[in-house]
Amino acid sequence: MPNKFDIAVIGGGPGGYVAAIKASQLGFKTCIIEKDNLGGICLNWGCIPTKALLKSAELFDIIKNKSDDYGISVDNVKFDFDKIIKRSRNVSKKVSKGVEFLMKKNNIQRFNGFGKLVSKNEIRIFDEKNKEIDVVNSDKIIIATGARPKSLPSIPVDRKKIITSSEAMTLSELPNEMIIVGAGAIGVEFAYFYSVLGTKVTLIEMMDSILPIEDKEVSDVLTSNFKKRGINIFTNSVVEKAEVKGNKVKVSVKVDNELKVLDADIVLNAIGVTGNVEGFGLEELGIELYKNHIKVNKENYQTNVENIYAIGDVIGPPWLAHVASEEGIKCVEKIRGEQSSSLDYSKIPGCTYCQPQVASIGLTEQKAVEEGYKIKVGKFPFSASGKSSAIGEREGFVKIIFDEKYGEILGAHIIGSEATELIAELGIAMSLESDYKTIIETIHAHPTLSESIMEAAANAYGESIHI
Repeated sequence: MPNKFDIAVIGGGPGGYVAAIKASQLGFKTCIIEKDNLGGICLNWGCIPTKALLKSAELFDIIKNKSDDYGISVDNVKFDFDKIIKRSRNVSKKVSKGVEFLMKKNNIQRFNGFGKLVSKNEIRIFDEKNKEIDVVNSDKIIIATGARPKSLPSIPVDRKKIITSSEAMTLSELPNEMIIVGAGAIGVEFAYFYSVLGTKVTLIEMMDSILPIEDKEVSDVLTSNFKKRGINIFTNSVVEKAEVKGNKVKVSVKVDNELKVLDADIVLNAIGVTGNVEGFGLEELGIELYKNHIKVNKENYQTNVENIYAIGDVIGPPWLAHVASEEGIKCVEKIRGEQSSSLDYSKIPGCTYCQPQVASIGLTEQKAVEEGYKIKVGKFPFSASGKSSAIGEREGFVKIIFDEKYGEILGAHIIGSEATELIAELGIAMSLESDYKTIIETIHAHPTLSESIMEAAANAYGESIHI
């Protein structure tokens, strides 16, 4: 049988392609099936292109509003919206091509098409016209089909006036006004991007704060920053209806039990994602679903069909590319029979790439108290950091939550410059089960932003030198 494999992966995102590479490295004959560009949403319509957009906005913001602080005079600062969009798309294409190269390097056969399971070992592949073009037979199958933006009947997406994050990355012109529904990471990043370029942005969130899963103090600092930027923020608010009326979108939103009607050129639906579970044979095989995601045993990512596995966004939260990749590696190692440790979901870093950046890992202060811990909390403001002053980025802080009894790190939260890079130190510390003393006694180079982590740990135990 020509298309016979040990492992077939359906989906070429950061979960699927990483799983395929790991499988090949471990000696499995491997194929990957993907109907679009490799890299999935992350590389093509998410993580990578959005960071390119955000970098353009950040540079424009610095040049326009801060250059004089650095002793640099710049006149008639302007941007080319079309070039910003094109740069983002080019970055995405380059990275996706890099994944194509990795498939060839690792001797992974790539099938370009839509894969549908017709039995527990057979996958039929269809082109964009739904014509069958190939058949794959595999001992093991890993489903990594990802997720897509969640939709609500009250916010009917037409991809023109009411859009998703994909359209928000490729608009032909800058809107004058935009309403963003949902203030999680996606909503907040686009709020920053468009507001910096001059769009009047309104951000609507049903929870009591923006970035509602983050520590409350972090959310409060970001809220203050966004309001200074002119972003209009409604929390504890529910969108009841969005309707296109001519060139505008009318949005009815209930704010503190009062109905308000807002309008904008564009409405961005950023309320979350849902798993891609339809159309590729799950129901026919009896694969169990839970809340529109595939149900798996998270020790080995096996579904209720013994030779079929699932990883990444399609199995539910946390919907993060780095989680999908790690799940792919763990899944293949378990298939191989290796005694690898299971993924610890309590130690997953989360990052939001607006400015100031936000990053966190582990428990918030509120959650730690709710779980019954007696805690010590250490904070260090970037305003007290020499490096922060030198680079002109004094906003924000590092906050670390420790278990009072053992000094164990329960959670860490950073808002400020390079927060998304700094969080890795806390991730390593938590993985090694380090206590506060380990961080304090680790010599941090001076001057660096990372010194703020050491100072925050010391502050929790009354040993901070610089505050």
